[in-house]
Amino acid sequence: MKRPFPWNEEVEVSSESGESSSGSEMDISNGGNTKAAIDIAVSHIARDVLSEDLLIRRAAMYQDYMKQIPIPRYRGSIIPFTSWMGLGRSMKQLYGQPLHYLTNVLLKQWDQLRIDSEDEYKPIDDIIHPSKAEANIWLVEEVHRNTSSHLHIAKLWKEDPMHHAFVDSIFPKLEGRSMP
Repeated sequence: MKRPFPWNEEVEVSSESGESSSGSEMDISNGGNTKAAIDIAVSHIARDVLSEDLLIRRAAMYQDYMKQIPIPRYRGSIIPFTSWMGLGRSMKQLYGQPLHYLTNVLLKQWDQLRIDSEDEYKPIDDIIHPSKAEANIWLVEEVHRNTSSHLHIAKLWKEDPMHHAFVDSIFPKLEGRSMP
């Protein structure tokens, strides 16, 4: 079986700004076989477009799923916590629900805002009443679940290759709906 690309030949890519009026055209040569080099460049572009399209579809599915999860109505527990992310983890365990990607990112940012403050090492539940802090997170969560654009989420995911660390792996049972 013969390979479509001559792997034993070198591919040289150079920019010739003197011959081009725009300065952005590229001279691609590999011993006279420019078609193979162009095919490789097109292949990379196609892969990037496909991966971006896939990311947008994943973000749309994620956002649709998060919209289906109802915010808990009855919250009577007072959860002790020392950090915003710690409160988020406790809420996920207590209610068996994921928090939205954007909410998780926000909790991390709130914890980072405390760095080098005079109360950096003071537990947050000594500063803000736990019920108010939890209500605040559920309010933000409701905004993120119901109003976030999947395109915005996909853009953020594209910029952050570690975005999956902020996407919770908790899948609650949705009543009245069947999930594939």
